[in-house]
Amino acid sequence: MNHESVQNYYGEVLQSSSDLQTNACCTPDAMPDHLKQVLSKVHDEVLTRYYGCGLIAPLDLKGMSILDLGCGAGRDVFALSAMVGETGRVVGVDMTPEQLEVARAHQDYHASAFGYAASNVEFHHGYIERLDDLNLEPGSFDIIVSNCVINLATDKEAVLRGAHRLLKDGGEMYFSDVYADRRVPKGMAEDEVLYGECLSGALYLNDFLSIARKAGFGDPRRVTHRPLTIENPVLEARVAPLKFQSATYRLFKLPKLEPACEDYGQAVIYKGTIPNAPHLFELDDHHAMETGKVFPVCGNTWMMLKETRFAQHFEFIGDFSTHYGVFEDCGGENAFETPGEVASGGCC
Repeated sequence: MNHESVQNYYGEVLQSSSDLQTNACCTPDAMPDHLKQVLSKVHDEVLTRYYGCGLIAPLDLKGMSILDLGCGAGRDVFALSAMVGETGRVVGVDMTPEQLEVARAHQDYHASAFGYAASNVEFHHGYIERLDDLNLEPGSFDIIVSNCVINLATDKEAVLRGAHRLLKDGGEMYFSDVYADRRVPKGMAEDEVLYGECLSGALYLNDFLSIARKAGFGDPRRVTHRPLTIENPVLEARVAPLKFQSATYRLFKLPKLEPACEDYGQAVIYKGTIPNAPHLFELDDHHAMETGKVFPVCGNTWMMLKETRFAQHFEFIGDFSTHYGVFEDCGGENAFETPGEVASGGCC
């Protein structure tokens, strides 16, 4: 599949979300109230040109510098611009001129709606596989987001390499996308409708995990996931027997992450200070940390909290001075474990 086919599908064929033939271009999680309140301030024309659902927005964004890959008409960019505040900034990248024209036409509207003296967003025309071609400073972004767009890219590995280069140390890529239970056959991958509907461009999940690590993102963490129901009998028959999953992942730019979850006897205590998460902070789908409670963690999870924007919200117990082996029930098979022995506890 080439860029021109995708541009035509999203610039000419689709005129609103109702033109989509499947529900694939959707995030897997229900939208919390604080995000609904932000979206209520986004201009109607921008909302109409959004081809999906949900909003990809991690917690604790005040003052952050964010890059949105495949921003389209700017719906998520404008919503994020409200969350980062006037001291933050949000940059959108998209390859479809028709979409960017809508986005740029509403920059001043949203600055006024959020009470800003000037717009804190900008938009770039370009390809997410060629981020190096854009005038973006390496190591300048705290967070990179994407909402069901990487599956449309012709070179997924190039997207992740470029994102890694643009992130600050301790920054994260937080994105939703579609994954397949096997590698998509070549003939299916060349079907323009299936590709435009975010299906036949989906990566085999294990291939995604491999290229993420190769790009420099050790220990990818899944935040949410759900089976994808296509809800279009004709297209469902064309992709059979493949199965698809919609999932949100977070990838941290932390050079010292280990291949497995290693135990150093560490723990953290969440202070309950992250906005919109007073009682519980969920790092991923197996790390839900209750406020005030000691929570044992592996070395990788420790660094994902200690070496990132989340550090101020936690107390940290322990260090890396003593290694106790693989973190039980988390870091993979332990060759020294007695057959039939039940692991006790674990960060996962």
